[in-house]
Amino acid sequence: MNPQVTFVTRLRRERLRNGIALDDIARQSRIKPELLEAFENNDLTEWPRGLYARAWVRAYAVAVGLDPADTVDEFCRLYLHGDRRARSTIREIAEISATDSEYRDDIGHEDRRRGGRGQTRQQPVTWYTPLVQFWRALRTRVANVLSLAAKPRRTPRTS
Repeated sequence: MNPQVTFVTRLRRERLRNGIALDDIARQSRIKPELLEAFENNDLTEWPRGLYARAWVRAYAVAVGLDPADTVDEFCRLYLHGDRRARSTIREIAEISATDSEYRDDIGHEDRRRGGRGQTRQQPVTWYTPLVQFWRALRTRVANVLSLAAKPRRTPRTS
């Protein structure tokens, strides 16, 4: 028998042995009864992945009286939905198969993005560049004058 089928059969058997209805688990865990029924039928197509899948299995295990940590660990071993180990597994596979690529791009992306190594990238001069520079300088001067005008002036004390 398939280990996944054995796993869900054991969970369903424990639920039935304790006389717990799927609706009770659904109310307690806030999981749709249809999704719990699908889980007991080994159909996880509508189930979430990762943390949420593990949380749902933990809630199911608590509701039927099983050890939640052991149940979640077994779920993670049997199903990709638990994917607790997926990141490290993918990293290990990448390390095993990692080789230097022989592909070389004709255009160096670093040169294109940063204007070359050690060089400052110069903006192209267009017809409006001097106009933009003039307006920026004028705006700065006007802002300075307005900020000075907005400050309250001190009046000399008279005794």
